[in-house]
Amino acid sequence: MAYTAHVDTFAKDNLPPQDQWPVFLHDRPELQYPERLNCAAAFLDRWVEEGRGDEICILSPSETLTYRALQERVNRICNVLVDKLGFVTGNRVLLRSANNPMMVALYLAVLKAGGVVVATMPLLRAREIAYPINKAKITIAFCDHRLKDEMEKAHAMAPGLAHVVYWGDGSADSLEAMLVDASPEFKAVDTAADDVCLIGFTSGTTGEPKGTMHFHRDMLAVCDAYAANVLRADQTDRFIGSPPLAFTFGLGGIVLFPMRIGASTVLLEKAGPDDLLPAIAQYRVTICFTAPTAYRAMLSKLKDHDVSSLRKCVSAGEPLPKDTFKAWKAATGISLMDGIGATEMLHIFIAAKEDDILPGATGKPVPGYEAKIVDDAGRDLPPGAIGRLAVRGPTGCRYLADDRQRKYVQNGWNISGDTYLLDEDGYFWYQARSDDMIVSSGYNIAGPEVEAALLTHPAVAECGVVGAPDDGRGMIVKAYVVLRDGFAPGAELTKVLQEHVKAEIAPYKYPRAIDYVEALPKTQTGKLQRFALRQMAETARESGGQASVA
Repeated sequence: MAYTAHVDTFAKDNLPPQDQWPVFLHDRPELQYPERLNCAAAFLDRWVEEGRGDEICILSPSETLTYRALQERVNRICNVLVDKLGFVTGNRVLLRSANNPMMVALYLAVLKAGGVVVATMPLLRAREIAYPINKAKITIAFCDHRLKDEMEKAHAMAPGLAHVVYWGDGSADSLEAMLVDASPEFKAVDTAADDVCLIGFTSGTTGEPKGTMHFHRDMLAVCDAYAANVLRADQTDRFIGSPPLAFTFGLGGIVLFPMRIGASTVLLEKAGPDDLLPAIAQYRVTICFTAPTAYRAMLSKLKDHDVSSLRKCVSAGEPLPKDTFKAWKAATGISLMDGIGATEMLHIFIAAKEDDILPGATGKPVPGYEAKIVDDAGRDLPPGAIGRLAVRGPTGCRYLADDRQRKYVQNGWNISGDTYLLDEDGYFWYQARSDDMIVSSGYNIAGPEVEAALLTHPAVAECGVVGAPDDGRGMIVKAYVVLRDGFAPGAELTKVLQEHVKAEIAPYKYPRAIDYVEALPKTQTGKLQRFALRQMAETARESGGQASVA
């Protein structure tokens, strides 16, 4: 590792031992980077230096920013961090907001100032916000004032959080007020290419969330591997998408990819199908990033909107059904570009260019990456065999102080937790998640987390949560509940339990279907058999017996 620019070395000190890292591949010319590198300068400052500062970078319903205007705001935030908040390089900074220009400016400012970004989903509740603050020892947080209630509750649970700065409320101590007299000049910190700049927390499948640590060079590598070789956009393109910037899928697709090539992006705080379609027409968008469920939902609405500007559509976050691919192609003439990524890998590592797409298959390894199928012992499996997906490339898993590093990285390969089949032609075909993650409308939801929330209600004695097949969302969260004495099953109790979960954890994680059972299937040692619950959910769907869906 090159000499770090971090005064606060917490991130470096809590990387896994290097013998537990995956093998990293940087042999392709486009993936070779200098030892000193600040990715914010590569994404933003270079365009101003090259005379393109007056070109549009970000469009949104609230404001439009050129590269120069964004750079000035970023520089002012950098100076606020250093001069008014006691920031030193290496500090972790929490960001909380929907997708908007200020969120992007804050993100880039933390990177440029030599800090480490920890972004969180707007829908998270206080307990879910406090965990990364404490785990990553975060001292500074920036938060949209509309998310203040849960942020204040989280602050009370995080004694080490010294500063919480809100924006948008017009108060005297708001971020906007701090920016007024801050200098618009700031030189990017001379960070090492392998200085940590991002900790992405993912809920995983069991236990506590895991913090995935990424370097400055990683932020460029996902652009120079996937975006340059597979997506193949150019400076005239205009991007849009639905994923939150706290998801690395969203960060890459609608911020890093366009800014790496000097293109523009449209940021929507609400980006459901009913929001994307009119925005595509209004802003003449050419590239869209969203989940298969959103493309399915947009199909019936296409006739009412002008999407003729679109030329590329990327689908990720959940498996892309072949019928969705065919229907979108028939309606628009555009081949949906499927892909699989992971927070541990930062972005997409298996995909296919439009002229190489095989409908139903995820694709082939992105240039710069290698992938294979292995059995439970890590032995290579031949084409046609179903097994665990293993991948390595310019990015990879480095968990923040977490023993689960040994499980994700085995023999130098990242084991993604997905079950795949490799065919004779080198295409990878998704089979299932290898764990208990529920993928619903592009959101990853951990069944055990929903179980824990349900169990805090006095009516629930035991419960098991799995994904149940659903035509609209791909999967829905379904709970099987054993009630305590004195409580009666029914629609009224179902509503109560659903609202209870929404109050405990992020609302999108609530169980949309609840079945009441006398007992849960268990092993002889008393462990819950989730596979049996999944079989019950599948049987219920086939027989039309899905219960208590809301």
